[in-house]
Amino acid sequence: MIPSPRRYLYWGLTLGILLCLLVAGGFYLAGYHLQNGAKMAPSAAKEKAKTQLYRCPMHPEIVRKEPSKCPICGMDLVPVRSTEAPATAAKKEAKVQLYRCPMHPEIVRKEPGQCPICGMDLVPVREEAAAEEPGVIAVSPATVQSMGVVTAKVEKKPLSRVTVAVGLVTYNERNLATITTKVNGWVERLYVNATGDTVRKGQTLLSIYSPELVSAQEEYLLALKNYRTLAQSPVKEMAEGAKRLLDASRRRLAYFDISSRQIEALKRTGKVRKTMVLASPANGIVTKRMVTRGMYVQMNMPLLEVADLATVWVDAQIYQYELPWIKVGQPVTMTLEYLPGETFPGTIDYIYPYLKGATRTAKIRLKFPNPKLKLKPEMFAQVKIESPVNKEAVVVPSQAVFDTGLKQHVFLALGKGRFLPREVKLGVEGNDGLREVLSGLKGGEDVVISAQFLLDSESRFRQAVQMMLPTSEDGKKKGGKETAPAPMPPGHKH
Repeated sequence: MIPSPRRYLYWGLTLGILLCLLVAGGFYLAGYHLQNGAKMAPSAAKEKAKTQLYRCPMHPEIVRKEPSKCPICGMDLVPVRSTEAPATAAKKEAKVQLYRCPMHPEIVRKEPGQCPICGMDLVPVREEAAAEEPGVIAVSPATVQSMGVVTAKVEKKPLSRVTVAVGLVTYNERNLATITTKVNGWVERLYVNATGDTVRKGQTLLSIYSPELVSAQEEYLLALKNYRTLAQSPVKEMAEGAKRLLDASRRRLAYFDISSRQIEALKRTGKVRKTMVLASPANGIVTKRMVTRGMYVQMNMPLLEVADLATVWVDAQIYQYELPWIKVGQPVTMTLEYLPGETFPGTIDYIYPYLKGATRTAKIRLKFPNPKLKLKPEMFAQVKIESPVNKEAVVVPSQAVFDTGLKQHVFLALGKGRFLPREVKLGVEGNDGLREVLSGLKGGEDVVISAQFLLDSESRFRQAVQMMLPTSEDGKKKGGKETAPAPMPPGHKH
């Protein structure tokens, strides 16, 4: 079958249209790539032209025209666009008129050079930055907020310290009495029959039969009769001798603890009594009874023990570091668990001059009045001692102190994200977590009470301490000569 001419014409037109479309698409794509290439080439050139400066990521003030390392931290400088740095660089270049050593900020020069102490290259600084006190830390506000920096005022206020201890109520040893007899004999009657009985001074405790007391009474009556006979004798010596004998016999009865009232009764009646009574020498409560009725007792044998509880002692233990604030005569207060809400005032009576080896604590003795006998020996008590330290002391919160072990520092908040570490000399720690500052602060300053460790990391605290060391200007001694570089340890690198 022979194809018709119409079919050939149809296929020819179709192929022609497709060829035209392919040629047009090729020209379109070629023009698009040429146009975008022309646009991108200037951008790449411009981008290349912009990357002309290099800056330290940790110290933005360090800007160089060629790749190098930061003279402060040693990090590689990173490229920056010239559009980002020209205005800043020009502004800084206009203000960069001084050069400072990064390790020894007190070394400041007007021209580039090397540090005479460590030999490092001096870095450019702004004029206002060079005028600041060495050691000032500049932190951006965003960083300060993220670090959670909190400040507090340095105050001047009275400072006191409260010492709290646990005490044990005991007897006042000065008010203890032991009842004894100075003669041998038998107890005929006992007027105090039980431990805990209350006795008064001069109260009869017991009656005792003693042959010695009977003989002493007879001697006294004979001496009294002899004195009455010889009192009107014309011989003066005989009258005086009779008087001395009477006094001696009366004194003997008194030495046997026979009261003057019993002696006067013996003188009035002239009759010898079989038993004599012994009286209490003190007020108090019988704490121990060692005698019973009918018991034979010997001289110097303890019969009763009496304790006066009108005042009591409290033995308390304190730590050795609290001793400087404890003084004899200082007022104290005491509370008891079984009497809530009631306090007892007292004073420090004595500080023992030794420590307990096991606990390393010092023992102090407190004295408390006990008129209603609420304080009983062997009770446990809580003791509070308030010691005034200073009527007007410079104080800071304890959290503000950054202790390096050898020295103590605080961070002063200068405002606008600037902080300054300052060495301080501390005193005692008072109430409410306040710490006394003896030197370094005057009051009214703002100190950082949180995030000190982050500030230490930010500022390289060891370098800040070196900045605060007192050195003469430009690293020179008073004689005008420059100080020699400090010896570096082996393997040290800047």
